[in-house]
Amino acid sequence: MEGGRGDDHDLQRKQPFDSSPLADLGERRAVFSVLDSYRQYRRQTHYNNTHRRRQNFYALPQAHQSLLNDPAISFLDNLSTIDDAIDENADIADAILELALGTFGLPDKVEKGSLIDWRDTARPLDLNKAHSTIKQFWRDWSKEGFEAEVRPMLDLILRDLASNLVRPADQTKVLLPGAGLGRLLFELCLAGYLVEGNEISYHQLLASNFILNTTQRAHQYRLYPFVGSFNNHISRQNQLQSVTIPDVHPGSAIEERMRSQQQVGGMNMSAGDFITSYSSSDQAGSFDAVVTMYFIDTAPNVIRYMQTIQHCLADDGIWINIGPLLWHFEDRVVDKHDVEKEDDYKVDAEGLSTEKEGIGEPGSFELTDEEVLVLAERMGFELISHESLPRAVGGYIQDPTSMLQNRYQCSHSVFRRTKAQ
Repeated sequence: MEGGRGDDHDLQRKQPFDSSPLADLGERRAVFSVLDSYRQYRRQTHYNNTHRRRQNFYALPQAHQSLLNDPAISFLDNLSTIDDAIDENADIADAILELALGTFGLPDKVEKGSLIDWRDTARPLDLNKAHSTIKQFWRDWSKEGFEAEVRPMLDLILRDLASNLVRPADQTKVLLPGAGLGRLLFELCLAGYLVEGNEISYHQLLASNFILNTTQRAHQYRLYPFVGSFNNHISRQNQLQSVTIPDVHPGSAIEERMRSQQQVGGMNMSAGDFITSYSSSDQAGSFDAVVTMYFIDTAPNVIRYMQTIQHCLADDGIWINIGPLLWHFEDRVVDKHDVEKEDDYKVDAEGLSTEKEGIGEPGSFELTDEEVLVLAERMGFELISHESLPRAVGGYIQDPTSMLQNRYQCSHSVFRRTKAQ
């Protein structure tokens, strides 16, 4: 559909946004900002990574430029090669955007200022999240990233589920808050469990929908996960290392297991705040297990997370937690001047709702790992096991060839929800 005035007005008449999420002004603006962040990915990445470096290069003395253009270094040629890699990453961002526009019933071209004018709405935070989401495909959906960072955690989770639950996998309901790009969701389904993911980030929801439901084959896209960083590379080849995604085509993998008469579970994804989505009465006791991986430190108030986990777990259900404690709201300051106030579009500096519920509830605190264990027991969880995992398995989108290696020493705990609260 072209973006002329008549087309826009036709779409507005056909889609009055009478259903969530576009019916709400704040949600609509949030969605539009995410869509536009994927649209701007190509331009922003070129500008920030190569255009500025060319400007800086040409500001150097001529003699220094000649040294850097020596064939042994070929600085400008390297920037051109990096541009090509950025374009391949941007093809993935464009594919996510195209799918998302269809999902929300929005045209690519719109009239400026119209109700459906989603272009040029991206906030800096959302631009950054688009970049980090594309990079995260390395961790979740490349063979290299999955084997290095996800499979060790998956093996622990599968062991914990098998050791602590008596029901067969195909009768076991598992909740996965913070499901991200959906790889753990997919793997638990492939192992036979009935798993439900939950995710609040539109960036992650749109990207997981793309990879799980619309890719046509394994290794369909080439990704350069570390091309955007110019620091701590031993060689330019390290910066330009590439992988293919997805390493496994989800639909084909499930069909293959079914043809071989192996057990396959089920999976679905819910969108929204974990606390508000799973605290309702109809969610009480709905799940046999809750798995939180790299998740609980996203809470400003982890007590709310624990209350929600406790509420939606069945009696004797288990909670598996793996991850560090990089508290996302450590720098939060409750100050009315930090809140953007415009009509009913209320979001804070993190892009989260400032309504006093769910993750938007004011106040925050940080605990040590020992204190998390104490708090969980005080709130009605029985600690079954706890360990600190070796740093070798604690990478998070970590370039294995980088001169700088950041590793978490993750906490791994298994709790049981006791009947007497």
